[in-house]
Amino acid sequence: MKKMKELPVRDRPREKIACKGASVLSDNELIEAIIGRGTKNKDVREISKEIGGLIQQHRHNLQYKDLQEVEGIGPTKASQIIACFELGRRYFKPHDTRVTRPEDILPHVAYLKEKRQEHFICLTLNGAGEVLGNRIITVGLLNHSLVHPREVFADAITDRAASIICVHNHPSGSLEPSSQDIAITNQLRDAGSLVGIQLIDHIIVSKNGFVSMREKGLL
Repeated sequence: MKKMKELPVRDRPREKIACKGASVLSDNELIEAIIGRGTKNKDVREISKEIGGLIQQHRHNLQYKDLQEVEGIGPTKASQIIACFELGRRYFKPHDTRVTRPEDILPHVAYLKEKRQEHFICLTLNGAGEVLGNRIITVGLLNHSLVHPREVFADAITDRAASIICVHNHPSGSLEPSSQDIAITNQLRDAGSLVGIQLIDHIIVSKNGFVSMREKGLL
């Protein structure tokens, strides 16, 4: 394998991107363009080939620690590669699970509208606002449900979530937050601050629609 400096300038990855676009590059060439250069003992093309093998091996689960096992890849280059993967994952695929407004939650909890008991749901989200998990925390009797912050945040911590959204239904059809709804929202907000997982919203749903406690200024 020729070293990078032995290739004609026009055949080097960054020059090919400038002239023809990134789509013409092989996987290894794309990696070469990202990391830029090798080390004194190892050319960038050798390093990129090894990283390409790791990508094939780990597919969608390539980790920072995996990259640091490659000779010539330190913290900076490992971070660059992981950041490129994450940016591409966020913006260049369909995002059916991304939450940017209260309405985006409704498909995940539509079944609650018809429930005759109060259900308290917690959705965990990553840093891109994508849903990681959707769990029932408690099921109450008629229109009353008790929930404790430890039960809400236990799964959020396991998911390594960046934030959560809580949802519960009012079988009565009312969309007015009760004093208990406001109290538990405050408790969850404060608990989230302690563990570093933000409570983004607390949404009430019923057969008559939904209401966001954040939009009502209650969070």
